Order: sequence, then structure tokens, then C-alpha cells
Amino acid sequence: MSYHSPEMPIQVDDETGVWTTDALPMLYVPRHFFVNNHMAVEEALGAEKYAEILYKAGYKSAYYWCEKEAEEHGISGVAVFEHYMKRLSQRGWGFFIIEELDIEAGTARVRLEHSAFVYQYGQVNRKVDYMFTGWFAGAMDQVAESLGYSVKTKAEQTQCAAEEGCDYGIFEVTPL
Repeated sequence: MSYHSPEMPIQVDDETGVWTTDALPMLYVPRHFFVNNHMAVEEALGAEKYAEILYKAGYKSAYYWCEKEAEEHGISGVAVFEHYMKRLSQRGWGFFIIEELDIEAGTARVRLEHSAFVYQYGQVNRKVDYMFTGWFAGAMDQVAESLGYSVKTKAEQTQCAAEEGCDYGIFEVTPL
């Protein structure tokens, strides 16, 4: 097990206690705490409504993150999308593996292994990783726009490891 990633340093401000990675403020909470809160909101609103809210918020956040990271690291294009998947994987959400990616066409296929949500929910025979869905479209749209492409996308989870017979999740990004 790796305990330190020198390429993703965490700085803690001694005066404020704010954690920062890659020039962005971060929060550090136990997985069970986050997912239990997620499950409580899902129970109150219903999974479909909550997924809709998270899609919009996740899209906006991913777009912003990719924009800031591209500036911070001097990267562009596919490298930004790859960097995003790497950082998500390093932060405990699960392993995000790009199976297909065509920025100009606005298409991608991302496999998710070891989902934090599946670990907490277990086998519930439904898709539980919907929080991530908007992230892929937001990242794709930011990268595409930065390259001058006019494509706008949507993302959908088509498979989840919490469903019977599935070992991993699949997300598909397609043009609107």
C-alpha cells in the first residue's frame, strides 16, 4: 500500500487548517461518513431526484476542476481528461479507467473498479455510482471547449458493480 503520493502533495495551512492539493482547497472525511450522508439525502429525495441534482453540480465542478488543473500543470487536451481520471482514482472514489476517448467527437467510455459507493452499499441490484456521472460530461466539455470544439455532451452510467452479475461500472459519454 502506498501512503504518500509525491505527485499529489497535500498542504495544510497552520493558521486555518485548510487542506490544499494542486492549488485547490480540499476536505478530508472518512468514506463511510460521506457515503452515509449521501444515502440519507437519497432516502429523503429519492435516488432519481438526487441523481439529477448531483449531475448538474458534478458537471459544474468537473468543468471548473479541469480548467484550474490545466492552468496549474500547463496541460491540455487528452492530458487534462487523463489527469482528472488519475486524480479521482488517487482520492479514494475508485479506479477510473479510460477505455475509449475521442474529445473531438465528444465520446468516452470509462470503467469504474473498486467504487467507494459499491463498497458501502454492497449488492443492491441498482446503479449507485450516479454521483460521478456529471463529472465525465463536465470534464469532456471543458477539454473540448479549450480545444475549440463545439461539441456538448451528456454522460450515463450503463453498468454498476452493485448490480447482479457486474464486476465493475461503465460510464458512457456521448454528444447531446
